Amino acid sequence: MRSIAFVCDWLTGMRGGERCLEAVCELYPESDIFTLVHFPGSVSRSIEAHKITTSYIQNLPGDVKKFRRYLPLFPHAVEQFDLSYYDCVVSFSHCVAKGVKVPKGTIHICYCHTPMRYAWHMRYEYLNAYLGPKKWMTGFILDYLKRWDKKTSTNVTHFLANSKNVQNRIKQAYGRSSFVIYPPVDCERFVLCTEDEGYYLIVSALVPYKRVDVAVSAFSKLEQKLVIVGNGPELPRLKNMASANISFIEKADDSEVVEYMKKCKALVFPGEEDFGIVPLEAQACGKPVVAFGKGGALETVIGLGCTQEQPEITNATGIFFYEQKPSILQNTILQFERRRGEFLPHICRNNALGFDRSIYKRQMKKYIQTAIVKHEDFCARYNNRICNDA
Repeated sequence: MRSIAFVCDWLTGMRGGERCLEAVCELYPESDIFTLVHFPGSVSRSIEAHKITTSYIQNLPGDVKKFRRYLPLFPHAVEQFDLSYYDCVVSFSHCVAKGVKVPKGTIHICYCHTPMRYAWHMRYEYLNAYLGPKKWMTGFILDYLKRWDKKTSTNVTHFLANSKNVQNRIKQAYGRSSFVIYPPVDCERFVLCTEDEGYYLIVSALVPYKRVDVAVSAFSKLEQKLVIVGNGPELPRLKNMASANISFIEKADDSEVVEYMKKCKALVFPGEEDFGIVPLEAQACGKPVVAFGKGGALETVIGLGCTQEQPEITNATGIFFYEQKPSILQNTILQFERRRGEFLPHICRNNALGFDRSIYKRQMKKYIQTAIVKHEDFCARYNNRICNDA
């Protein structure tokens, strides 16, 4: 067995990226993990069972939960990891993990959730949150991060993308080709349910780019119930915007999230995601999705569109809206209500099964093993040529 190290940006909770790492950790139980920051107990037992090495960011002054304030130091911190004892490095990156330094002759496979969004496709959204000198300084930092991110893309031997959407971003940002392996959906955990309790559901971190505010504004003018499961800095503002038909669940464990999904009428997905596992988890419960028609949702939801040009679809698992405006989402919800009978629970679940965890694990294992064998063969042929030339 070749020695393998996993590198990820941070381990502070179980979201989509951590689900990807967790599944591969089960394939390689003897591997070690390197990450900028780790909150013990915040991730699954499968991950916690591994030796986890953190960076100096973990021990910097202040509340470790506010580690993102040290963003300008992240590139330097990730470059300090000593990976000289490993034959293969697999990074799971949406920020700086792919910039890790690997020794010459070591294969580096990057499973890319997205090129660093602050520096690339969401740069202006982040800049618009600041004014004056702080905006200028933030722009300077983002310029530095973009240069560093592009430069360190050469550290990667092979790129994996979590979607065709991200595959295109990798090509645009780094000029590199990549192979798509979709993230895992634990379909066994999400049970098919053919009934509902009449509410729409959002499961999301409450941060600006998720655009939960669009849904809150829309549902405040509808009579439909909306349940929002999640927490984050946007929570106070969203509560102030919300009408009485909107409720917030700030804390819910995995089993409680499953129950909310089983009992909902449909999932609402108002943001643009790199991929987005939550819509597939809802579909695994037999629930359709009302999604913003951009980004990863186009690959995970078989959607009716709110346009006359949209062809008839007989196996729809959701409905798209194409502008992140409350009025547009309101009209889409009303259309969904009229067409609810077209969304069949077993069709929704069958779509999710195509992204099942077992498929992800099988594809990742095959890719890693094949890459290692090809890399070793190349190194052997290269060394033989050097010896013959000598």
